[in-house]
Amino acid sequence: MTRLNDLFEKEGQSPWLDNLRRDWLESGELADWVAKGVRGVTSNPSIFEKAMADTDDYDHEFKELIAHGKDVTECYWDLVVSDILGALEVLKPIYDSSEGTDGFVSVEVDPRLARDTSGTLDAARSLHKRINKPNVLIKIPATRESLPAVQTMISEGRSVNVTLIFSLSRYAEVMEAYISGLENFSGDLSKISSVASFFISRTDTEVDKRLDGIGSQMAMDLKGQAAVALGQAAYSLFKETFSGPRWEALESRGARVQRPLWASTSTKNPSYVDTLYVDTLIGPNTVNTLPNNTIEAFEDHGNVARTVDANSNEAERILSEISSLGIDLEEVGDVLETEGIDSFIVSFENLIESLSVKASSFQ
Repeated sequence: MTRLNDLFEKEGQSPWLDNLRRDWLESGELADWVAKGVRGVTSNPSIFEKAMADTDDYDHEFKELIAHGKDVTECYWDLVVSDILGALEVLKPIYDSSEGTDGFVSVEVDPRLARDTSGTLDAARSLHKRINKPNVLIKIPATRESLPAVQTMISEGRSVNVTLIFSLSRYAEVMEAYISGLENFSGDLSKISSVASFFISRTDTEVDKRLDGIGSQMAMDLKGQAAVALGQAAYSLFKETFSGPRWEALESRGARVQRPLWASTSTKNPSYVDTLYVDTLIGPNTVNTLPNNTIEAFEDHGNVARTVDANSNEAERILSEISSLGIDLEEVGDVLETEGIDSFIVSFENLIESLSVKASSFQ
């Protein structure tokens, strides 16, 4: 048994891999990750930028697509869908054995549509229809503009990963979009799955910077604590939301909870323990999506124990003290959302530019 297996078997948390590469599909390495306990895969434009721009693994297929008259953006999506389909096949046994709880692969819509409601919805529907597999999750950003697309996708029976969540208020809106979507779907609710991707480490990066600016002893003592406390508070909100008469009515129709997924869980500050955002957020009905280096660190020296709700009062105290110093965590969330969207747009556009250069070299 690996620690990844223990996370799921003992504590009810599903470890997913936050990476995807063509050579992992071809060599069987992704299957090896699954054998070690990985129960899902996430991807995003930054991951595909590294995979496609930094290797020649895609060049043969890319050259053939160009030769068939496709433009570079069309080629990008063909390459992405090919990888996603390959990963979905590897994860399908997990999907089947878990009766649709795990075994998912997430793929993100064009990040440039994050503020475009109708554009996001059209892209999400198109991607879902094109892939047409039960264990695909279409990633939609949790912007105010995209939340109606989330609700509509769920109301149409399509499974969604709602990504780039940085604040408690936005997380509440994401869960409301999911529940409202379920209420508007007349079919079998057990066929719909969703996760809400709450980003962790970037919160500490931003809050720590502001605490450094304050400089008091209290501020220094709070460094490195905001992200975990916010994640633990989000879990409390999750438990509160998915209980009571409204939820029970949906549950009686087969509805599944929208699990919180801890994203961005590699530590950005080298002075912090490299398993910080794994060890402290373990609990049932959660997902932690981990880069491969964080998985390796956790396998080596991580701790498997229920921690996400072990001391909710302490999380509340930390968040209250941070607020008392004049740091507005909702405003921090807005800043991080914008930065996250911009980062994915840059990755997407850089990759399209890199592919364009490659395409020119084929002529």
